[in-house]
Amino acid sequence: MNDRKQHVIKMAHQLFMEKGFQATSIQDILDFSGISKGTFYNYFSSKKELLIAIFNSLHEILEIERNKLLIGQDPSDQEIFIKQIELQMKLNKQNKLFALFEEVLFSNDMDFKDFLKQMQLNQLNWTFYRMVDIYGDDKKPYLLDCTILFTGMLHHQFHVFFHQKQPGLTIQRIIRYCINRISSVVEEVSSAGEQLHDPRLIEEWFPTNKRMKNQKKLEQALTNLKRIVRKECPNEKQQLKWMELLDFLQEEVLHSKQPRVYLVESALDSLVEDPCKVMKKELHTIINLIHQYIHQNDSD
Repeated sequence: MNDRKQHVIKMAHQLFMEKGFQATSIQDILDFSGISKGTFYNYFSSKKELLIAIFNSLHEILEIERNKLLIGQDPSDQEIFIKQIELQMKLNKQNKLFALFEEVLFSNDMDFKDFLKQMQLNQLNWTFYRMVDIYGDDKKPYLLDCTILFTGMLHHQFHVFFHQKQPGLTIQRIIRYCINRISSVVEEVSSAGEQLHDPRLIEEWFPTNKRMKNQKKLEQALTNLKRIVRKECPNEKQQLKWMELLDFLQEEVLHSKQPRVYLVESALDSLVEDPCKVMKKELHTIINLIHQYIHQNDSD
């Protein structure tokens, strides 16, 4: 996104926070951002499209910052999850997203409503998989139900919090309270074997989830093998060769829109030719994951 378009998004967002979406006219945006009407319509077909661009821009920021909190951390650590949700709630508050959401929801614009529903599903999807990280695969059959309950608790707790200030009550305290409550529910429903919604619904809503999961597995496997190469391969020349091949595979398979299969196969053949003994198991895993990942992308 070019700097000028980003500037318009920033200026319009400021106006929407101050005056409200409905009360802000396109002329207000033109005057405040210092652009012509032609430039505006070159970037956005309508004020509605501009608001959607604001939501998408903020979501990208949230994803980047949320992922930073996981770097080098244990995904099952509830404290990291609390920090991620706290980050989201603070971002929402700073950018007055709750007010903008409510203004849109009370409008009669179905495109807006469909967009917000998709955003809510995206959040449900992210929360579900983070709860799988925390509570484990054995609890997964019950975690979509628990994710829905947890999301509802957060929504209503923060609705009250942002409208009725209470001394001593903080964002983090609310999140921790909701997590403690949902942890009890997870244990209760899994022990009772009670399920309302099959988690496979998530895969129907988000068919790319499986590919992303395989991508995550492959990234982790490549990272583990690189670590082993650095620690266990005494031959410096061989170590350099392995690291170059693994770097190439990571870039070609995971970061290319259309991986060149013949080059990938050639790199894998080179790895198989003379592996260190300690790497054979991990190498076999990586070969299988790469073949699965490429085949899945071709199918899609």
